[in-house]
Amino acid sequence: MSTDQTPDFLASPATRRQLLTMAAVGGAGVAAVAAAGPATAATGRGPGTNGEVVRLTVLGTTDLHGNVLNWDYFKNAEFTDSRSNDIGVAKASSIIKAVKAEVGAERTLTIDAGDTIQGTPLAYYFAKIDPITGGSMHPMAAAMNQVGYDAAALGNHEFNYGLDTLRVFEKQCNFPLLSANSVDWNTGAPVFKPWIIKTIKLPDTKAIKVGILGLVTPGVAIWDAANVEGKVRFPGIVEQAKVMVPRLKAAGADVVIVSCHSGDNGASSWGDALPYVENASALLAQEVPGIDAILVGHAHLEIPQRYVTNTATGKQVLLSEPLYWGMRVTRMSIDVQKVRGQWQVVHSEAKLYNSNVAPEDPAVTGAVAASHAKVLTYVNSVIGTSKQAMSAATSRYEDTAAMDFINYVQGLTVKAALAGTPQADLPVLSIAAPFNKAAAIPEGNVTVRDVAGLYIFDNTLIGIVLTGQQVKDYLEQSAWYFQQRSGAGPYTPEQVTNAVTPLAPGGTPDYNYDIMGGLDKALTYDIDIAKDLGSRIANLSYAGAPIDLSAQFVIAINNYRQSGGGNFPHVKTAPVVYNRQIEIRQLIIDWVTANKVIDAAAFSSMDWKLVSNGLPVTITG
Repeated sequence: MSTDQTPDFLASPATRRQLLTMAAVGGAGVAAVAAAGPATAATGRGPGTNGEVVRLTVLGTTDLHGNVLNWDYFKNAEFTDSRSNDIGVAKASSIIKAVKAEVGAERTLTIDAGDTIQGTPLAYYFAKIDPITGGSMHPMAAAMNQVGYDAAALGNHEFNYGLDTLRVFEKQCNFPLLSANSVDWNTGAPVFKPWIIKTIKLPDTKAIKVGILGLVTPGVAIWDAANVEGKVRFPGIVEQAKVMVPRLKAAGADVVIVSCHSGDNGASSWGDALPYVENASALLAQEVPGIDAILVGHAHLEIPQRYVTNTATGKQVLLSEPLYWGMRVTRMSIDVQKVRGQWQVVHSEAKLYNSNVAPEDPAVTGAVAASHAKVLTYVNSVIGTSKQAMSAATSRYEDTAAMDFINYVQGLTVKAALAGTPQADLPVLSIAAPFNKAAAIPEGNVTVRDVAGLYIFDNTLIGIVLTGQQVKDYLEQSAWYFQQRSGAGPYTPEQVTNAVTPLAPGGTPDYNYDIMGGLDKALTYDIDIAKDLGSRIANLSYAGAPIDLSAQFVIAINNYRQSGGGNFPHVKTAPVVYNRQIEIRQLIIDWVTANKVIDAAAFSSMDWKLVSNGLPVTITG
């Protein structure tokens, strides 16, 4: 099926309308859009005259993260969550095509706000196992081509697999990848298309030119430094938009839409590590004149409709962010009117559609069917056995063998690489975060899927050197994850974890809580949640004795953390003694494949615990 064909289930106008009505979750109602008519608002004076109002529709997705089908590769089952969400490009495509059929494809634009090629085994397989650099077609390109996107902004995760993979993906897409603030290291010129102008041609009226500008959070410079250092720089979003929006207007754009891979709350996860804001979409609307609407991404939040006033013009700028993984589709309605012969935006509104009511688009499912089958075979292949079951369900608040296993493999890898180096005799510690509460290694046969679920991000392993005092400082910040509680409980996990802090005003995410363990000898400590921030680590010992604060330790750490993610102390400036850019998930898969048997007795022990004023804390639920 080609991209301009309508699936059979959308052939009936009643079916389309019913689907869109059921899917509507916020913002302007379907009835209001229908009342305006497909071409002009009710107040329009007719074609070609001043006063004519034309409604354009901009459809948006973001943070798809390699999700094409409504499928959980870690569970080997259809995706489900506690809120009954569905995921995937295939379901979002049905919403998009229904809207296009309802209002007219000729007055509709479809865009994405980034993070497309990382996040699932499907994406990983075609980056690393059967890489697109070797000739394979990326399933996200195949899927998005079927949807008929007009443009997509680059997200930070587009850079995870290096520029060679990204360039091949770019060639495979039937639409441009935009990033105005991904610039050449030396010249400062954009290395991807910064923007495009789409011309909307309607009968009996002047063409409408819509500019689409792409921007990415500048954190790429930190998170993927190994892939971009010396090649690509990432100026701030607001700073670069102040350069690019006037150029876009000068090129003839009547309407300016920004596809911005950056949240709206003005916060940054990296402290002062970069002179730019991570989540800058609202600042962009406020500080840069000439923008009419922003498709927001990166934050994995849901913003049906928000208006921000531009301080220079007083104009209201529309923002909307659909939920990640294709769970939602944004629909922006942009009304433009002829004023002295020129189109101007006179009204804008937005709403979200919930993909869980939509069937999967057969054009998309057909395009990735063979790729999906390959990945199912890969992730379900048995690579070893485990003598014990290991669950990560409680890893946020108690020591578990699952986290110990990650630290064990990371520590072994770094220690082996240090042989023959000046750091060969230094004690090795390792950190791991409880990324995935659903992760579990079963007793008995262990598959690639089991291991992949234990480590769901594509982080690579790095070895750095810290002193004992710096280890303590690091653990103190990690302990910010816990809410302050006086008394031993019992508490629910929600009463203890995900604390609101100056670094995390929305609550500390699980991935910013690090658990540290020793490889050859035990590192043990208590976290006293009755104490103030900075004074929570008690009884910190190595090899059964109080840690030597001046001693040196090699720390096995992931690239996200070492490069500043989470803004942990000391790690960015610490000496790097190991960095082979190998994914941690693959290291664990390779260890199981090589060793065949996982025995928790070889690496697991109770090394840390939560206490309140020295008394062990009880957590239930």
